[in-house]
Amino acid sequence: MAVTRGLLLTFFSSIAAFGQSPSARPEFEVASVKKSAPAAAGQVNIGVHIDGAMVRYGSLPMKSYIRMAYRVNDYQVLGPDWLAAENFDIAAKLPDGATRAQLPEMIQSLLAERFKLVLHRDKKEFPVYALTVAKNGPKLKESPPDPAAEASPGAKATVDVNITAGRGGGVIDMGNGSSIGYSRDHLEAKKVTMTALAGAVERLLDRPVVEMTGIGGTYDFSLEYSWDEVRSLVRSTSGGATELPANAADPGTSIFTSLAAFGLRLESRKAPVEVLVIDRIERTPTEN
Repeated sequence: MAVTRGLLLTFFSSIAAFGQSPSARPEFEVASVKKSAPAAAGQVNIGVHIDGAMVRYGSLPMKSYIRMAYRVNDYQVLGPDWLAAENFDIAAKLPDGATRAQLPEMIQSLLAERFKLVLHRDKKEFPVYALTVAKNGPKLKESPPDPAAEASPGAKATVDVNITAGRGGGVIDMGNGSSIGYSRDHLEAKKVTMTALAGAVERLLDRPVVEMTGIGGTYDFSLEYSWDEVRSLVRSTSGGATELPANAADPGTSIFTSLAAFGLRLESRKAPVEVLVIDRIERTPTEN
């Protein structure tokens, strides 16, 4: 599976927090926006690279930019079909004193300026999976304490999430010993809450996952998933444009089965979910 550096940055839409008012939003110092060149056949030609003050997003669909900007999931963005089909490249420079934590709001400003994006919030009922405790109860072991991480100077500060990725997958390091890693056929989660686990599992499925276990604390997980679920993982990042080769002879273990080993289950339900409704967006960005 060919995955370029930074593929997993778009996974940070699991927390549905909507942005600041336009007047309070920070902006890039300068930015270039253009439509992406076609990707080579069979490649996931997506990348996010941050080098000092320079930020480069390569070949991401517009829907991915919107969900990163507003920290939402793909299904929460309601708009024209082309949002998932047309990819754009962005190269931008952070202003002096800016932090990576401000990137979502800077993308909001960029989308409003270059694409004339206007949207509003609403609620819509969706089919969801509820992450619940199985009949015989949970089989969890709480993560061991990590005194070194807890005593570090930044332990109580806002975490600047770090992402590393390559051909074999990627790791989302959320700081203080907490991380989520995706590889070819399994997920490794360290020191994560049930809410974070639900967000990680959601990327493998066709609908939202809502945490309903009521379990506190942090836990470690090693979960296998199937090839069909890998395809969902890649499509959720590539805007639906990429397919992986079929592997019917070895479909792998479903995430449903993997969760059952920990006394957890995914139940089909319906629930109201907050959404972003696109009122206006230009298909062609204004001049750089």
